Amino acid sequence: MTEATLPQHPFGTEITADDIVAQMQTAKGWEDRYRNVIQLGKKLPALPEELKQDQLKVSGCESQVWLTHEVQGNCFHFAADSDARIVRGLITLVLAAYEGKTAEEIREFDVDGYFDQLGLIAHLSPSRGNGLKAIVEQIKALAEG
Repeated sequence: MTEATLPQHPFGTEITADDIVAQMQTAKGWEDRYRNVIQLGKKLPALPEELKQDQLKVSGCESQVWLTHEVQGNCFHFAADSDARIVRGLITLVLAAYEGKTAEEIREFDVDGYFDQLGLIAHLSPSRGNGLKAIVEQIKALAEG
């Protein structure tokens, strides 16, 4: 891992998983949810180029996705980026759920229930859905050490 510190983002702190669920549940249909996801992606800071390394790529994603982390105390802090707008938005949904959590909290979080509440998975292409699951699995693997 390089010495670069992770870019700060509002997901998991100012914008929580509960906030996103509330926002998505007030959306008027799939197109509105899709727009919300794109807008959330615009709030995700770009990952510095020095962190866009091959070993940080998430395998299983059709688009390029980079995921890195730091551990401070017993809390995990994540930064991620993608070359695709919708995927950047999907990353924010995952970061909102896992940012600043302990390994135990990451393990115990009901990600399937969370995604069900968001009402998105059924509308994603199979490759996008698999990519989203790959990002979650990578976070869980990092938390397990």
